[in-house]
Amino acid sequence: MTFKQAKEIVERLELAELSLRNSFDNIDHARRSLDDSIIAQKKILNQIPQKDKKISILFLIIMLNVGFIAGLFVGKYLI
Repeated sequence: MTFKQAKEIVERLELAELSLRNSFDNIDHARRSLDDSIIAQKKILNQIPQKDKKISILFLIIMLNVGFIAGLFVGKYLI
């Protein structure tokens, strides 16, 4: 093997090392991004039951108000 061939092999190895390092950095960034999105999804899933309960209570309050207003109209025009 000549010096020129050895130099070319070393350059190829350096280029392969740089591309592997870049690929590992991209994989690590994607993993961190996936971890962040999973944490956000867990937070949302934990909040769903609480929000559902609040929506049910608000629906009951709205129905009571509608019933009260309907009762006022019925009382005013029928009595």
